[in-house]
Amino acid sequence: MAKHISETPATQWLKQKKVAYSEHPYDYVEHGGTAESSKQLGIPEHEVVKTLVMQDENGKGLVVLMHGDCKASTKNLARQIGRKSVEPCTPDAAQKNSGYLLGGTSPFGLRKTLPVYVESSILELPKIWINGGKRGFLVGIDPKVLTAELGAQPVQCALPP
Repeated sequence: MAKHISETPATQWLKQKKVAYSEHPYDYVEHGGTAESSKQLGIPEHEVVKTLVMQDENGKGLVVLMHGDCKASTKNLARQIGRKSVEPCTPDAAQKNSGYLLGGTSPFGLRKTLPVYVESSILELPKIWINGGKRGFLVGIDPKVLTAELGAQPVQCALPP
């Protein structure tokens, strides 16, 4: 029997925007990341999108959406968005900015309005799986939602796996 996931700020946001999505619960594993969710759900890790909460040199938060099997080049990202530097936030700052627990961060329904950047090759995928606002829960959506509804700006900062 499929687990029912209670509503999250992310699913509320998706419903409000009338975005079609599928629910994909899995067993959350501490530090398992996208490798774990893709293995359990039987989907390529490249199509699982991680939500990275980062900050610029002034401590201003921003979100980077990246392929699960890639790392983000903070140097390339900073250059493309006109910042001196970009670095990952501390877990506390990430939680404060996003309103989500680490491992359950979704770009939808964030506590604070943060600029969102998306690795441009993600937009070429037919479908993506992205965190639905809690640990052990991905939603399947059309990646065009990221630019059309979320206003994510495409960037090129992926480092190959």
